[in-house]
Amino acid sequence: MLVRLSIRDIVLIDRLDLEFSSGLTTLTGETGAGKSILLDAFLLALGARGDASLVRAGEEQGQVTAAFDLPRDHQALVAARAFGLDAEDELVLRRVQTSDGRTRAFVNDQPASAQALRMIGASLVEIHCQHDDRALVDPSAHRALVDAHGGLGDKAADVRDLHGALQGARRALAEEEARVAKARAEADYLRHASAELEGLAPQPGEEAALAERRQTMQRSEKVAGDLRDALAAFSGDHSPAGEIASAAWRLERRVTQAPQLLEPPARAVAQALDALAVAEQALEQALAEADFDPRELERIEERLFALRGAARKHQTSVDALAALAERFLADLAALDAGEASVVTLGKAVAAAQSAYAQASESLSAARRAAAKTLDALVERELKPLKLEGARFRTEIVSDPETGGADGYDRVEFWVQTNPGSRPGPLVKVASGGELARFMLALKVVLADRGSAPTLVFDEIDTGVGGAVADAIGQRLARLAKRAQVITVTHAPQVAARASRHLRIAKSAVKGAAGKTKDRVATRVAQLEEAERREEIARMLSGAAITDEARAAARRLLEGAG
Repeated sequence: MLVRLSIRDIVLIDRLDLEFSSGLTTLTGETGAGKSILLDAFLLALGARGDASLVRAGEEQGQVTAAFDLPRDHQALVAARAFGLDAEDELVLRRVQTSDGRTRAFVNDQPASAQALRMIGASLVEIHCQHDDRALVDPSAHRALVDAHGGLGDKAADVRDLHGALQGARRALAEEEARVAKARAEADYLRHASAELEGLAPQPGEEAALAERRQTMQRSEKVAGDLRDALAAFSGDHSPAGEIASAAWRLERRVTQAPQLLEPPARAVAQALDALAVAEQALEQALAEADFDPRELERIEERLFALRGAARKHQTSVDALAALAERFLADLAALDAGEASVVTLGKAVAAAQSAYAQASESLSAARRAAAKTLDALVERELKPLKLEGARFRTEIVSDPETGGADGYDRVEFWVQTNPGSRPGPLVKVASGGELARFMLALKVVLADRGSAPTLVFDEIDTGVGGAVADAIGQRLARLAKRAQVITVTHAPQVAARASRHLRIAKSAVKGAAGKTKDRVATRVAQLEEAERREEIARMLSGAAITDEARAAARRLLEGAG
């Protein structure tokens, strides 16, 4: 619930600090005293749109701070944590409005977005007035209220989960069907390309090996002639080998005659002869290696041409052709598997659809039962609110074709304000005053379910008096036993029912000498028993308070207990 509200420099409010408690708090005061300003400031703290005109004249900025005490599991704390904000058991919402139109928002002194402030504020406070029908315009809000009244939160959550599962199954099926359709459209190409690559049988690294072999063969063709000429010099008619061998033989015969003289040259000539033999052998080996089959070169070039042509065709590298061939085979296999997968996923969609349909039908039946009791309870509240001829009905239209996360049902509150009149949607048929009273009846019935912890009613008793105003006061007091209720009222019957009474008034504020002009400021005072009686007497009689008004005020307070 709201425990503190502090306002600085907002329109006529220069400085205001209010403490709040549970029960029914009423705010009274003459027209123009600043009740609307107080509510506008409160709305600013809850995330309402800012406006530079809210800043008090002559000031650079205004500020509103609202502090709430909450149970640890309250949805406002959960929402705050979802926005990455630290929140335990207290929430302090602060909004700064500058005179240039900018605003800054804070939650527990942590910077927050206006959106975060609005979402958190919506679960903390509901503000209702004759012309504030936001909670009654959107049928989804009506559905949530019926679910809250019937305690259908778990059933509704199950339907949401099953709808999410159904959507997920449908997405998976659609994606698989699209993939299979694409594969099916490419099946002929895949089969042809796969057969082509399978026949080509490319191997990783094959291009480099073939290119290197071709280069070696092309180089060998150029050096083979030089090798033949060199070999001819060793083995042809001009070879020195025969003469050197003859010389070696002659020297060898004479070595014994003059060994010291002939042994060195004989050894050298023999070595030369051996070297000639080694050179000739090397030339013969090199020539043998340089020799190749021209048809092999042709085959290598044809293979390289085929590999590189396939790579260009498939826009990839030669080395990637082997992996591409494997992928084509895998895609063809996946096509067959995909057909089976589509069947399996289709069965999963059917199962999810059946589960969702059963849960939605069960929820629809429970909603109709809850709506029946809700209608009876609301109608029971209408007669004392001078709506004795009115009828309240929850219209539920179920359409499986348009079912969503909330089930099959479109839920809308309908009313018939007078006998013989045509029933229709509440927000279209009821007048401003009737709408406020219908809303009050709903809130009384739903006080402990589907309501924010703090409810603010802004002059919903306008245009009524006497017994109707007293009935409104009674219902606000009943409502305050289950939620914190703050009401702005001009009805003394309502004010008398409050457990706490605040009076709003304007007063003159003298400016600092030579610095600021005299100004008017809004002040709020908590009234004690005698002051309450005097304020209610003023509300009964007007500007001149009579003894009769004071006596009537005393009777109202005594009657309210």
